[in-house]
Amino acid sequence: MRIWTVANQKGGVGKTTTTVSLGGLLASRGKRVLLIDTDPHASLTYYFGIDSEELEVSVFDLFTRGKTMAREEILQSLCPSGVENLDILPATMAIATLDRSLGKKSGMGLILRHALDKISDEYDVAILDCPPVLGVLMVNALAACNRVLIPVQTEFLALKGLDRMMRTMELMQSSQNKSYNFTIIPTMYDKRTKASLEAYKKLRALYGDKVWPGVVPVDTKLRDASLAMQAPHQFCPKSRGVFAYTSLLEHLEMAEND
Repeated sequence: MRIWTVANQKGGVGKTTTTVSLGGLLASRGKRVLLIDTDPHASLTYYFGIDSEELEVSVFDLFTRGKTMAREEILQSLCPSGVENLDILPATMAIATLDRSLGKKSGMGLILRHALDKISDEYDVAILDCPPVLGVLMVNALAACNRVLIPVQTEFLALKGLDRMMRTMELMQSSQNKSYNFTIIPTMYDKRTKASLEAYKKLRALYGDKVWPGVVPVDTKLRDASLAMQAPHQFCPKSRGVFAYTSLLEHLEMAEND
């Protein structure tokens, strides 16, 4: 099972949209896909109309019960998305307490990886949607993945969030002796504005071929898809946003095969 983590230490850059768009496209191609919500805001969970506060089991249970949660229990905690081949491990607001309750305990950084190992034969791809805060949840999501996807809004304040994200990965590489494959994804690009053009140039100058050569444009259809609680490839298959994410997916799959 391939595991991609969508992360950035800045909110509002398109993490959840990227997670849903790529997950939906993979599912439409017959891949068995699991989306995992590790953000206390539960945006990914609510995207598909799931009221996480009414669930008996969520990602919170993985962290509080750790290795004692059996494979069948993990599978039973998953929710259907309404999209064929696409399931969700939902989040609840309770995971916001995990840093306080688990942050200082040893071995807390590999909980998600061990849980995913138990169900790895059930899915082809898992995509983890991260909170914009460095803590137990992001550390777990980074430790579990094969590739980090970093959406970056094409404006200069967002570049500061990317700088923090890169430092975080450097620290984790040192502590875990793990090298990260990562792809920077320019999002919310508006070719009419100087800010977008200059920010994109800056990204390419600083990070070179680590930046996906395409862009995800500003596209209100993506916002409309979330309002309709549908994956973008279903709601607006011919939109500019879906075209961009299709191109991104092809780029990522080529990178995985290299």
